[in-house]
Amino acid sequence: MSPVAATPTASAADPLRRPVGVGIIGLSARGGWAARAHVPALEALNDRFELRALSTSSTESARAAGEKYGVPLAFGSADELVHRDEVDLVVVTVKVPHHRELVEAALRAGKNVLCEWPLANGLAEAERLSGLATSAGVRAFVGLQARANPALQYLHDLVAKGYVGEVLSTSMIASGAAWGATFSTGDEYLLDRDNGATLLTILFGHTIDALSMVLGEFTEATATTAVRRPRVANPATGESAAMTAADQVAVTGVLESGAVASVHYRGGSSRSTNLHWEINGTDGDLVVTAPSGHLQLAPATLRGARGTDAQLTEIPVPTEYEKVPALSGRFEEPSYALAHAYTALHEPRPPSRSPEAATGPVGPAPSRLAPICAGQPRISAAVLFAGIFVPRALSSCPAK
Repeated sequence: MSPVAATPTASAADPLRRPVGVGIIGLSARGGWAARAHVPALEALNDRFELRALSTSSTESARAAGEKYGVPLAFGSADELVHRDEVDLVVVTVKVPHHRELVEAALRAGKNVLCEWPLANGLAEAERLSGLATSAGVRAFVGLQARANPALQYLHDLVAKGYVGEVLSTSMIASGAAWGATFSTGDEYLLDRDNGATLLTILFGHTIDALSMVLGEFTEATATTAVRRPRVANPATGESAAMTAADQVAVTGVLESGAVASVHYRGGSSRSTNLHWEINGTDGDLVVTAPSGHLQLAPATLRGARGTDAQLTEIPVPTEYEKVPALSGRFEEPSYALAHAYTALHEPRPPSRSPEAATGPVGPAPSRLAPICAGQPRISAAVLFAGIFVPRALSSCPAK
């Protein structure tokens, strides 16, 4: 791997300094995920982060975005942004096929990087970026924020403290909203498996990471994927398009504890259940529900029963689990879990025995989703530390 152009003076083991100067690649005046989630998350943490720069695809659009969001530095190219001294952390929020080139540019400029999940379009790209982050001596993060959601943090602690006794099994059924019978204008790229932005790589990846955070990794897994709707329609235009991305993902397996797991994601939406997750144990049951299968941003409700309880009752999340006062109680907002995840960027890199790989893999990753990627030898897992984006090995399913 060629050396990077510059390296930061701080050690990769150090926490990010305060305030962190943030530059967002892909923040548009027309809206989008960066505007809906990253901007309000950073505003809620303005004592720790400063949004100092943005870049878009043209000088004109960058100027419009800078004026709309009050960002002082607005650039028509990512290359200009990553070389600015004011930027400590580059946040990549564009479509998956562009992740590799933009993350690589930031790493070569010696910047800390936060990239939306999935990190890259395929294992080879992800491993290359992970290795480059190691060489650069910077901290690199990937956006799997479901595990930072206070409700899921509390769920983890309930299980760890024995609320259900020994976990016997866990079952989940969820819907993807997208990848159903219809698609919206601008979302055509989601239909093509080779773009790396699929029901499997996005929603399933986010949620299976949260499940593994709460209950432990898979040690055995069997999976089935299928494309049940090979052609879908855009109701606004009447256009029909081919869909090669799987709209059914079903995985069964065994977790480290010996508990049996079953997870089924379906494209589109259900008139019945769009996310229902049960954890069943020797002395109790826990249930997580949400209005959509986007567990990384949907508000999650916990219910439980144990011992002699005859029925489930809602379990409120203690206020001490909320770490972002400006967003307290606003769990329906897409910035809620993301802001909680941002708070951990200030934490130091954990010891080498921990699964964080802020500068790349620390060892072979468990093949969490290997059986799902038909014809591929393995897929790396997104094993994260401290409720934030830091993967042990970063990937999505390799594109054929």
